[in-house]
Amino acid sequence: MDLINVVEWSRAQFALTAFYHWLFVPLTLGLGIVVAILETTYYRTKSEEWLRICKFWMTLFGINFAIGVATGIILEFEFGTNWSNYSWFVGDIFGAPLAVEGIFAFFMESTFFAVMFFGWKKFSPGQHLTATWLTAFGATVSAWWILVANSWMQYPVGMEFNAEQMRNVMVSFSEVALSPVAVNKFFHTVLASWCLGGIFVVAVSAWYLLKGRDMDFAVKSIKVGGIVGLVGIVMAMLTGDGSAVEVTRTQPMKLAAMEGLYEGQQGTPLIGFGFINTDKQYDNDEAPMLFDISIPKGLSILGRHAPDAFIPGIKDIIEGKDMIDGKTINTVPYAERIKRGKKAHEALACFNEAKENGDEATMVEAEEELKEYYPFFGYGYFNDVKEAIPNVPVIFYAFHFMVMIGGFLLVYLLATLFMAYKREEWLYFRWKNIAVFPVIAFTALPLVYICHQCGWIVAEMGRQPWTIQDILPVQAAISSLSASQVITTFCIFAVLFTILLCAEVGIMVRQIRKGIEEKL
Repeated sequence: MDLINVVEWSRAQFALTAFYHWLFVPLTLGLGIVVAILETTYYRTKSEEWLRICKFWMTLFGINFAIGVATGIILEFEFGTNWSNYSWFVGDIFGAPLAVEGIFAFFMESTFFAVMFFGWKKFSPGQHLTATWLTAFGATVSAWWILVANSWMQYPVGMEFNAEQMRNVMVSFSEVALSPVAVNKFFHTVLASWCLGGIFVVAVSAWYLLKGRDMDFAVKSIKVGGIVGLVGIVMAMLTGDGSAVEVTRTQPMKLAAMEGLYEGQQGTPLIGFGFINTDKQYDNDEAPMLFDISIPKGLSILGRHAPDAFIPGIKDIIEGKDMIDGKTINTVPYAERIKRGKKAHEALACFNEAKENGDEATMVEAEEELKEYYPFFGYGYFNDVKEAIPNVPVIFYAFHFMVMIGGFLLVYLLATLFMAYKREEWLYFRWKNIAVFPVIAFTALPLVYICHQCGWIVAEMGRQPWTIQDILPVQAAISSLSASQVITTFCIFAVLFTILLCAEVGIMVRQIRKGIEEKL
């Protein structure tokens, strides 16, 4: 029981840290691009007005950047404190991209960040503009390496297990760094961050419209923020298509959970809206949905780009059934994976015993058996196939909330740009003394944050029960801690992160209330 509590509290603590950290990161990535565009506009026009606009948003960028660094450092340290078995088992691989990220974050980003904020009078306009773009670029490259590490957990490649060391070692850095899962995740995440940054700019600018202050500044900012946001949401949707293809190929169980799909079919529909039946299990006859509105053949098109393609459901995956190009494909059933995983564990134990006894012949034999069964190593920790099924309702609703909010944001940004460029007077329209556009803008801001968090819930909870897909489940990845220790640090971090968030919001609000004239 204590082990279960340690696992659940360790997961909760990491989720808490990641949740708070991800409040800051996408805004840093999005505002970085906005600031770079604004300074480029100033550089080309030499207009003092654009300089004031640039410095205003740069101040908000700096505040958010500083708080985000604090939470990010804590997040990385938790791999060693709460997940030491994981860190030992794959530290040579997982640590490499994080080390590269550290170089960019603490050297490239910090250097150009200092030039950007304190070098206005010490560098030429062109040099300063270069530093600003390199700051935004450095933050984006840092995100690349973090997402490479995360993507490797979803799709482990470029490594092999070394029985002598009792850990995985890297055999190809390029496979890890250029994994198709990593490439898709990077573009999808960064472009979604542009959307968030653009919507943040529009929402803050809408506050000035509501107050009747700095109107020209507000409209100009809405135009730039709206363009960045629209480019972000459109490209995020396109890269989301690529991510769906990769999930179908590498994590079919996650895809099935996203759609609440228990039994596959050719021409699988995509659920647009619905309520999942929480009583449904893969091995009972309950209906999977209480109510749904579906798009015919939508999931087949999304997952395999073919309207009549077969998409396996949870039951199919567990039983080892799939279909490619109309031909039945037999995969390894989960019950068999558990058996093979346990054989891998036995082979590893045999290897260690033979090593202690100096029996080289038995070592070679055990190592060969371990290599054969190692692809199923993680399943050896399970005793029932149900342990390998993620939380379907949570993933289903998170995925569909993300999609629905994304659709709303697309329409909202299109309407925002239409008003800003063609019907500016609509930005000031009031209905029964309610400023319509600012109200919608204030609503869109929390929605885009919810959309981002839902995306990470799908990515991370969809992978459960794995820390590393098919290789290491969460219960085998934790540190030797007591539940009380993890609960104590959870509470400390919860208080600390909440204080940091309140501090950031408070500082930003004060800066926004001062207005653009204070940035001269």
